[in-house]
Amino acid sequence: MNNRALTILVVLVLLSFSAARASHIVGGEFTYIHVGDSSSGGLNFKIYTVSLSIYEDCLTGSPDAIAQDNPAFIGVFDAITGAIIDTDTVNFIAAIQLPTDFQNSCAKNVQATCLIKKTFVKTYALRANSNGYVISYERCCRNASVMNIINPDQNGSTFYCIIPPGNESNNSAVFTHFPPQIICLNTPLIYDNSATDADGDSLSYGFCSALNGATGAIAKPWPPTYPIWGDSVTYIAPFSPQVPFTGFPPITINPATGRITGTPNTQGRFLVTVFCDEWRHGIRINRIHREFQFVVQPCTRSVIASVPQFSTDYNTYIINCKNYTVNFVNNSIGGFAYKWDFGVPGATGDTSNEFEPTFTYPDTGTYTMKLWVNPGTTCSDSTMRLVKVYPTFTAAFSDSGDQCPGSAIYFQDLSTATIKPINSWLWNFGDGTTSIAQNPAHNYSSGGTYNVILVSENVKHCIDTAFNQVVIESFKPFAGNDTIIVKGSSILFDAIGGVKYTWSPSTHLSDTGIYNPLGYYADTGHYTYTVHVISSYGCSGDDSIKVTVVGNAEFVVPTAFTPNGDGRNDYFRPLAVGYSSLNYFRVFNRWGQRVYSSNSLDAGWDGTFNNARADIGTYYWEISFVDRYGTNGTLKGDVTLIR
Repeated sequence: MNNRALTILVVLVLLSFSAARASHIVGGEFTYIHVGDSSSGGLNFKIYTVSLSIYEDCLTGSPDAIAQDNPAFIGVFDAITGAIIDTDTVNFIAAIQLPTDFQNSCAKNVQATCLIKKTFVKTYALRANSNGYVISYERCCRNASVMNIINPDQNGSTFYCIIPPGNESNNSAVFTHFPPQIICLNTPLIYDNSATDADGDSLSYGFCSALNGATGAIAKPWPPTYPIWGDSVTYIAPFSPQVPFTGFPPITINPATGRITGTPNTQGRFLVTVFCDEWRHGIRINRIHREFQFVVQPCTRSVIASVPQFSTDYNTYIINCKNYTVNFVNNSIGGFAYKWDFGVPGATGDTSNEFEPTFTYPDTGTYTMKLWVNPGTTCSDSTMRLVKVYPTFTAAFSDSGDQCPGSAIYFQDLSTATIKPINSWLWNFGDGTTSIAQNPAHNYSSGGTYNVILVSENVKHCIDTAFNQVVIESFKPFAGNDTIIVKGSSILFDAIGGVKYTWSPSTHLSDTGIYNPLGYYADTGHYTYTVHVISSYGCSGDDSIKVTVVGNAEFVVPTAFTPNGDGRNDYFRPLAVGYSSLNYFRVFNRWGQRVYSSNSLDAGWDGTFNNARADIGTYYWEISFVDRYGTNGTLKGDVTLIR
């Protein structure tokens, strides 16, 4: 065959593989066994029989793509350098349709699935080396309905296994069970994902990332390429390799047993990748991994055994820390007969046929309760929960200290427990602050009634809550507003905030031990007084007031103001010194329109006219007053409005 013909043939093969990329790959895995040793030319070889299993969606996957999965293109590489050791096309030796493993005969509306397992086997004689080998396979694409990764129908998979270095032989671990294709929404999942190992190596398990492989452009690469270890599929939040699908309790895998548990709470098809590591002499020598997909769907079942979980502990109905008696709640549906076993070891009378029984346990401890619904009938169901009995535990606390703003209130934990220690405290002080100290101190910045909550917990996860109210006095001593008076006048002070008052200095005051002494001033001057206030709760504090005595009565009127809402100089008002009353205070614009009028000495113009902001510019004011001798008078002037 000439070079041009060979090139055309290669292009046609690649195009045919690209066309066959239609989404259909559900998962896959590698395993291998050591079948013997050989030597040739002074070199030693390990002989391994390697098995590749791929799982194909035969319900919605493309039949052409499924047909073109055969043969498989498998590559053998140096584990460290990535150098190609061997590439081959391997035909499958078996193709079987797997059962759904959905075993609840009383469930309705079960979604149809179809899954083919196709197995490829090849025996390799590999020279013992110091790097080991990686055997891998790539294929595109995953079926399009996968929900937890982006573009599943445009990305392929890489499956691999590792032959450890050195002269020591190894048999890979082998997963014991294939997962069920269908699991029920909001129904507890318990799946045994354990593996066995012919060498007796220690095994550990976990979730891991699925690796990309082939692409839509080249769905079945030839020659095979060394795996790109960091090339993970992209997971869609909130999903991740460790959270392949959501649940409550969350979906987890036991690292020692491989058991996958949880209660899925999101419907759909989810890619799950698990690994099993082999450990020998404390060193990891191999990792096998398996991709598969869970189909989570609502399962309309006629009978469901259900006992709620009132504890955050795994699969625990309740932690009873008050006494030994437990009232059981039954959320089952479709039942007409019930059998409870309350889980007392060695007991025969710890059962009940009631719908919601009450049982008193003989001692502290953790018990496994089981409920059967319609036991012995065709459509029955059962469930198990843990019941933890650890009486008694009671949360309580006390408080002490001055009930004044800014003073420390000391809280003391008084919780009691039969089983110690008490090891967790969460305080809510009722003002938006918290503490996890056992005996905290807290300062309240202002007065009020605060609802204080303590949640305490002991080593057995007994939790109780205590409530109490702390009253902080709304204490704020006030001497009064600074004032200006005319000489020869008097002022009646009016302090507030407590029950006992002490003024200093005593200059011009009629009495320094009352809240409202009279001050008389025959001449001009400036005086500052401080009042010390004590409240009915014993809170104490100081405030001051300034008194300015001037020679003559006058109006102090600003020449400008800035009504921009910043809290400073927002109002235009006159300050009256020595005037008994105001007939009116009026403001006019340049066209003579009255924009403001008042007869109060405390009010002022806010810079608006007809409910709109007045223009910047000059305005004119007029004051009509009555002085302290009863004589009427007027004053006029102008003010500038600035924004």
